[in-house]
Amino acid sequence: MQGTLNIILLTAAAGACIPIGALIARQTRIQQQWLDEEFRHSVIALGAGILLGAVAIVLVPDALEHLNHSPWAIALMLSGGLIFYWLEKYLDIHRRSAPQFTGMLLDYVPESLALGGIAASGADTTMLLAVLIGLQNLPEGFNAYKELTDTGRSSNKVLLLMLALVPLGPIVGLAGYAALGDQHEILGSIMLVASGGILYLIFQDIAPQIPIRKHRGPPLGAVIGFSIAMLGVVLNQY
Repeated sequence: MQGTLNIILLTAAAGACIPIGALIARQTRIQQQWLDEEFRHSVIALGAGILLGAVAIVLVPDALEHLNHSPWAIALMLSGGLIFYWLEKYLDIHRRSAPQFTGMLLDYVPESLALGGIAASGADTTMLLAVLIGLQNLPEGFNAYKELTDTGRSSNKVLLLMLALVPLGPIVGLAGYAALGDQHEILGSIMLVASGGILYLIFQDIAPQIPIRKHRGPPLGAVIGFSIAMLGVVLNQY
């Protein structure tokens, strides 16, 4: 019972960062257009850095442990990239492409599933992964809100959509907790497929939005985001 409650609280807290990020975006009003644009691109870079850090520092190392460093890990990582490639292609053909929102949703679901499985397996990276998911959901919620409202969608409807995503984390996390705790190969496979997909989204959709002509500051957000992920690992050792 205690483990179930913990996974509900962790995934709900991580998911709540999505509407919090959206609320920050809603309240953020910078008068100078160039400053607003540079700030937004910096937030995109920050989210990309945290995503990259979560993949490099938590998801991939834990997945390799679960799979005993099997060579199949490479195929799983590549398959994740291919799956997200075809999904993005499908959404683009059907004119439903929203890369920030799609990226947020497609990494939130498998990461919550993995979080539940990691918690059930008793790994000591459970809290770290939950914190990283929450940290990346903040800038992703911010960017997804801006992206959707820029296309003419009602700000209230977008915010309600973000709020509706919060319970998704606990639902998926509980499924992972119940089904994946002792299924190390399946858990590791999910983490690697998610990692491949996240890397694809970073370099296909997120990273190309970071640079601004004549402004070199925003890409530093990626370095800061990755450093935040590293800090989480360092603190996890104490």
